[in-house]
Amino acid sequence: MLFLLYDLFITLTAALWLPVLLLRCLVRGRPRAGLLERMGGIAPNKLARVAGRQVIWIHAVSVGETRAAVPLLQALRAEFPASALVLTNTTETGHGVAANLGLADLCLYFPFDFSWAIRRYLRSLDPALILVIETEIWPNLTRQARQRGIPLLLVNGRLSDRSFPRYHRLKRLLQPILRRFSHFCMQSQLDTERMLALGAPAERVEHTGNLKFDYPAHPPAPERVRELQQRYRIAADVPVWVAGSTHKGEEMLLARVFRRLLLAERQLVLVLVPRHPERCGEVEEVLRRYGFPYRRRSTLTADTPQFAPGEVLLVDTIGELTDLYAAADLIFVGGSLVPVGGHNLLEPAALQKPGLWGPHMHNFRDISRLLQQQGGGRQVAQVDELYDAVRELLDRPEEGRRMGAAAAELLSLHAGATERVMGHIRQLLQS
Repeated sequence: MLFLLYDLFITLTAALWLPVLLLRCLVRGRPRAGLLERMGGIAPNKLARVAGRQVIWIHAVSVGETRAAVPLLQALRAEFPASALVLTNTTETGHGVAANLGLADLCLYFPFDFSWAIRRYLRSLDPALILVIETEIWPNLTRQARQRGIPLLLVNGRLSDRSFPRYHRLKRLLQPILRRFSHFCMQSQLDTERMLALGAPAERVEHTGNLKFDYPAHPPAPERVRELQQRYRIAADVPVWVAGSTHKGEEMLLARVFRRLLLAERQLVLVLVPRHPERCGEVEEVLRRYGFPYRRRSTLTADTPQFAPGEVLLVDTIGELTDLYAAADLIFVGGSLVPVGGHNLLEPAALQKPGLWGPHMHNFRDISRLLQQQGGGRQVAQVDELYDAVRELLDRPEEGRRMGAAAAELLSLHAGATERVMGHIRQLLQS
């Protein structure tokens, strides 16, 4: 009865959401394949790519989870080269990043958690193992996987300050669902304690660490930087400030800082990378209001003139953030000047770049604290502090290099989560 009520609830929810998806397909000219996959269908030509091979299904909700999964995907590819890796996402941006990574044999959209849609998906893919990145607890997925004898592993598990109270209120309903997971590999000790508090079996919950610390830490080679400068039409002698994964309200604050820097005769180019590219229209309004010359990434060609100091590159594409960080002299990580909770600070750390972020980092509290203690990044409380920090790093590039080296050292000190998770994967596949 409980699952019947749940199916009814999500059916009503989907009935409201489906018209939105259809409208997006029509307005944006997007293919309807995503809608088919969300309903549990997979095109035969896609299934042909994994036919006759052992399938490992990895699910990552959006951009952050997909990037976090990179070290694990690389390890899976190296250790199980004959297996087919199927990577699913819930969001369009996550799907775009997954496709650009080139680490999976097949990139699909995650189906709605209808019992019949999940059943179709599992019947089509017939996975030997399902890996769920961070915390996605779908009742029908867990039930159908258990019925088919497919082990289900939660990887890089995290229960944020915001999500934990909501899950805790549903503790009695969650407990039978959590018992269907084969193991829980949690990011931190706090996440481990929270998962236990929700009623997960104690013998299956383990603090394995954060996969994001397993990014290979090395600065981009000089020839790689020159290639990226050419691609993004940035002169080699102009400092580049990249603001990545920005959210509504942040671009206005960053524009103020950029204007102050220009008035203080600091020569630099600003690169704005909104977390959601569909927001580029409203970001353009901000740039026009401040009178900054700008160009969209999608308009750049080999013949486009190079950006001059004081100009802005507005990135309206998906999957280029790592390359843009590699081309940067200094980086601001968005979602932190407004109360979003921040984004992955370890991406600039892996490239040995100096990273800055705002006061709202509750989604990455431990990483933010560790980076600051190590001297590998800097948190600013307000816009004035951000201005001072950027100005200092422009005036003292040796400080930026020191911060980048300290950040890379932090990664090496906390690496190892991937191998601990791989130990559980080997055991589950063998059994």
